[in-house]
Amino acid sequence: MAAIEKRTASDGTTSYRVKVRLRGQPVQSATFASLTKAKQWATQTEAAIREGRYFQTVEAKRHTLAEAIERYEREKLPGMKSAKHRRAYNAFWVGKLGTYTLADITPAAINDALRGLAAERQLGPQSVAHYRQALSSVLTQAVNTWQWIEQSPMHRVPKPTLPRGRVRYLSDDERERLLSACKASANDDLYLAVLLALTTGGRQAETMGASWSQIDLSRATLQLEETKNGSRRALHLTAPVLDMLKERAKVRRIDTGLLFPSRVNPKQSVDLRQPWEKALQAAGIEGFHWHDLRHTFASMAAMNGASLPELAALLGHKTLAMVQRYAHLSPQHTASLAERVAARMMGGGAV
Repeated sequence: MAAIEKRTASDGTTSYRVKVRLRGQPVQSATFASLTKAKQWATQTEAAIREGRYFQTVEAKRHTLAEAIERYEREKLPGMKSAKHRRAYNAFWVGKLGTYTLADITPAAINDALRGLAAERQLGPQSVAHYRQALSSVLTQAVNTWQWIEQSPMHRVPKPTLPRGRVRYLSDDERERLLSACKASANDDLYLAVLLALTTGGRQAETMGASWSQIDLSRATLQLEETKNGSRRALHLTAPVLDMLKERAKVRRIDTGLLFPSRVNPKQSVDLRQPWEKALQAAGIEGFHWHDLRHTFASMAAMNGASLPELAALLGHKTLAMVQRYAHLSPQHTASLAERVAARMMGGGAV
């Protein structure tokens, strides 16, 4: 129950001291110049305590965003693959809103910070989304694990609208020209590296960072233990790649386990940026990046009848959202399936 005590100071001013006492809870008190405000506070505080909201609000006022980020980095970041990037994103939030208490981290404050970030650093929607996600992870921990806040304000911070995924793949003629240029390169690693990426659809980090321990020549597989989405996946090694790997295995270096080691530091993968750019120039190919080798593999698979679930499996995606960009490349496969379904409905054979 709430008790309100009227007080008169020596100068004649009046104030109202409110005390809220509920069984099993510490006494809460506040002073107001207005009796109306004192009654409002008493009613609201009683309701908040009964519903379990009041002390969470108090907790949110005790901790700053900088404290929350510091705890998150201490407890969650060690061992996380994206730790380096997360720290960079978190540093922005510490500088921007770090002194705010969690109670003052509002959707409006976050939205203003993200808009300013995009304008000042000229960042696109994808980059802004990374900063948003970093803050969201911290605040989710503050809600679910530490119980410092009742609800994350991120629910009212819209995600940036991302552009449609870029799909650039090699035509048959471009592919032949590029492979010829890579084969003629002075770099001994380039042709095999490009052919491996082109025929497996593996990500650059997955193929260029591969080690001999991941390769099973008898089964013609490159086993990926840690992928971007956290699941294991095996890449099939086609005959040309397998033959080249068998030859390379005969003369492999003994000071490193990497498939493509750097000549400067055998513990690091070789840097193929310069020979890659020279090969593209020699082949007369423009607007093409290394990651587009993966797009080329996926596009060829789609045009040869691979379904979206099959593409997702080949590329290592857990959902179909990322492979929807290739759907338009398999109209014949889709048309054939539609014809079989229609034939079944009209009394034809089995689908």
